[in-house]
Amino acid sequence: MNFHIAEFRAAYGKSSQIPPSDLPEVIFSGKSNVGKSSLINKLLYRKQIARVSAKPGKTATINFFSLQDAYFVDLPGYGYAKVSQAEKQRWAELVEGYLSQERNTALVVQICDMRHQPTADDMTMIDYLYRSGYPFIIALTKMDKLKKTQQQKRMEELKEELSDYPDVRLFPCSSEDGSGMDEIRQIIEESVTACTAETE
Repeated sequence: MNFHIAEFRAAYGKSSQIPPSDLPEVIFSGKSNVGKSSLINKLLYRKQIARVSAKPGKTATINFFSLQDAYFVDLPGYGYAKVSQAEKQRWAELVEGYLSQERNTALVVQICDMRHQPTADDMTMIDYLYRSGYPFIIALTKMDKLKKTQQQKRMEELKEELSDYPDVRLFPCSSEDGSGMDEIRQIIEESVTACTAETE
C-alpha cells in the first residue's frame, strides 16, 4: 500500500451527499484539537493534505482522501464547547448518518491525547465502536510531550481507564517526530488488505 500517493477527494456536509462505498475506508475520529489532521498528514508523508485548523471545531465536513486502494475518511472533531447547539446537531446527523450507511469500513482510528484521561466524548465514541463491532485501534497522539517514564505510566493508566474494552489496541504516536507511524501504517495496510479480500 503506497501512502505517498494520496489526494483530497471531496468534502461532504450532509450524509445524504456521500456516494456509495466503492473502496475500503479508514476512518479517523477524535475530539477537536487532538491532532487528527496532523496525524493524517504524517501518515501520508504530507505537510498539509489535511488542513490543520487554528480554530478547534472548524472542520464541519466529512473529508475523503483517496489512496490507490482505499480512502482515508476524516470525521469532524467532536466535543468543542463553543460550537452552537444547532451545529452540534448537524455534526451528529452527519457522522451518525455516515456511520449508519453500509460502508466498506476497513478500520477506525480513534484518536486520543496520550497525556490525558480519555474525555467523556472519547469514551462514548470508543463504547459505540466497541459495541457496534467496528475494527478499531486507538492512536495516542502527543507522546513526544511525555518522557519515557511518563509514557510507561500513562500506558498502565490507560489500560485501567479502558478496562471495559480488554482487547483494544493502543498505538502511542507523535506527529512531530514520527514515532509510532510505521506501526499504524502497518495495521492500516493489513486492515485494508483484509477488507479487500472480504469484498471480492
